[in-house]
Amino acid sequence: MYEIEQSVGFLLSKAYKKGFSIFREQLLPYNITPPQFSILAFLWREDGLSQTELCERSQVDRATMVGLVDRLEDEGLVKRHNHVGDRRAYRVCLTEKGRALEKPASDIAEKVLKEFTSKLTEKEINTLRDILNKLRR
Repeated sequence: MYEIEQSVGFLLSKAYKKGFSIFREQLLPYNITPPQFSILAFLWREDGLSQTELCERSQVDRATMVGLVDRLEDEGLVKRHNHVGDRRAYRVCLTEKGRALEKPASDIAEKVLKEFTSKLTEKEINTLRDILNKLRR
């Protein structure tokens, strides 16, 4: 008999849901979601990425990315600018409000990660990270 509760896919899904839920709750005061946080985090590292570059880095499809950027723009956190090298593309740039969110939102991300992995040793966290990176590729 197939042991669904020991399935890697099942366990990954349930762990993801738990982590996502904790993170979403902590981000509520800033009116952003975990996927929106991810886009902002890429922009905090390198502002002015095109939507295509954001899709590639975050591994999010184009339609989803458009919605994420729309909502971030509605919140006043990013602004789209014409891409100098490609008239069909937009660069996504942080606003002052978007830049100011980096510290508090990053602090929340670190706090949530610490809480989420509190039952793991540092070695287990590193092993988990290595395994997840292998699976992602």
